[in-house]
Amino acid sequence: MRKQRYIAYFSMEIGLDVNIPTYSGGLGILAGDTIRSAADEEIPMVAVTLLHRKGYFFQKLDEVGAQIEQPVDWKVEDCLQEVPGRASVIIEGREVLLRAWKTEVRGISGGVVPIFFLDADLPENTEPDRTFTHYLYGGDARYRLCQEVILGIGGVRILRALGYKYIVKYHMNEGHAAFLGVELMNEVLQIRKRKLFSDSDIAKIKSRCVFTTHTPVSAGHDQFPRDLVERVLEGGKIGELKDLLFHENVLNMTYLALKFAGYINGVAKKHGEISRHMFGTYSIDSITNGVHAATWVSPRFQPLFDRYIPNWKQDNFSLRYALNIPREEIWAAHEEAKAELLKHVNRITNVGMNNKVLTIGFARRITPYKRNDLLFSDVKRLMKIAEKGGGLQLIFSGKAHPCDVMGKDMIRRVVAAMGEASSQIKAVYLPNYDIILAKLLTAGVDVWLNTPQPPLEASGTSGMKAALNGVPSLSILDGWWLEGCIEGVTGWAIGTIPNPDSAKDPAQDAQLLYDKLETGIVPLYNNDRNRYIDIMRNTIALNGSFFNTQRMLQEYVLKAYFEP
Repeated sequence: MRKQRYIAYFSMEIGLDVNIPTYSGGLGILAGDTIRSAADEEIPMVAVTLLHRKGYFFQKLDEVGAQIEQPVDWKVEDCLQEVPGRASVIIEGREVLLRAWKTEVRGISGGVVPIFFLDADLPENTEPDRTFTHYLYGGDARYRLCQEVILGIGGVRILRALGYKYIVKYHMNEGHAAFLGVELMNEVLQIRKRKLFSDSDIAKIKSRCVFTTHTPVSAGHDQFPRDLVERVLEGGKIGELKDLLFHENVLNMTYLALKFAGYINGVAKKHGEISRHMFGTYSIDSITNGVHAATWVSPRFQPLFDRYIPNWKQDNFSLRYALNIPREEIWAAHEEAKAELLKHVNRITNVGMNNKVLTIGFARRITPYKRNDLLFSDVKRLMKIAEKGGGLQLIFSGKAHPCDVMGKDMIRRVVAAMGEASSQIKAVYLPNYDIILAKLLTAGVDVWLNTPQPPLEASGTSGMKAALNGVPSLSILDGWWLEGCIEGVTGWAIGTIPNPDSAKDPAQDAQLLYDKLETGIVPLYNNDRNRYIDIMRNTIALNGSFFNTQRMLQEYVLKAYFEP
């Protein structure tokens, strides 16, 4: 019996290792980085997610940029260990048996965080039920709802089966896990031998739950019609709890999480403000995201930090002393990281990129509000900037959800524009963006580009990874960049705030982007190397030292996990 008190961290996706493809993008990578920092800080945490035997998907692009999706072939037994203990949930009146697979994350101080991956692929289940934990964000609404029942209700039950009885806080990383509140309520009613819940029961659950919302985009809040919910939950001991489930006769997983959470936060200061407007009756704080420094600092910069800032892994705040690292050593480490990236790009694409040419990187989940095609709004002007400034190189990457037709179209447009600009600009779109490629890109490019439609970028974390490697951002002022941008010091802003016309007229943002490249970044990179290196040092010292999961997790501990 485990008598240690734990924080239980629930996330639909967790990104730890390229060989465990149970993540799609920023949400999963954030979860993995959070868990790593919990292990570093020896915070008693246990994490729960789904197994996703077929992964998110393996992406291929044809010659015109059309995305082709394939299941990911990975060997669960080679990466995870099956653990004893079983749990079950009721779906459509059937018992669906669940098992768990385990891995452990070990921190720099010896702390350990176990992660349990729920798996319905058991011979006792029907063939269709066995597939519930196969695809991350796959299938139709019914499939997604069944997955969320397994994560929330099944997750609590598997922890009980494995002996985790003393959990002081349940952290819902997005609304996908909100059914855990329903299961906790069932436990309370069972203990108190009642069928009807009271306000005091709700208060008890709220005192044990934390909810982090990650998106101001409506599509990011899973919603299910009442008839589907009642059919899926049939026989599942929901009973009188149905009154808790529905908001305006629809199950909105965000509202369900809000009802059960005693502490709620957005993932950047601006996102917290937007969330308070979206969900006005709830008190919503903000804790700005971060990244795990020891994971995302490249092998080229790690020895440099070890030499000049010996305790940087234990104390990320000490990265502010990067200001004392000699310019020539910063530049040498960057050139090594850039050479490694371009060697990889040239080997797989034969494009012939040059280490001496200013190289811009853009990589993230592809969906319309991310506007990955904004840089190509005026290809002729972009080509002129490259010609006048001595060349440009562009490296793009990112997946569109299989059902996101507009996102897929954006990839095709970018690939077509790259072809159109090829006489002046060497550009590639690299398929199958994953952790390995992200590490190469965020360390090896010269500028990190981000062009979301404000105010739809809740936070963003890729620019934080770049900052740790001395790569400044060129970004729309949204999400974390509102906090991290000091113009000409840590990078550059595209436009100003507020910019109410941005959504109506993206061409305006495109022109501002071109202006900043043409008159600021390109000549600075080519003609004033010392000043450019100063900006690189500033990104490490000012942004790398703050936008990390060590600081982020300390805020969760103080505000949400162990508050008085």
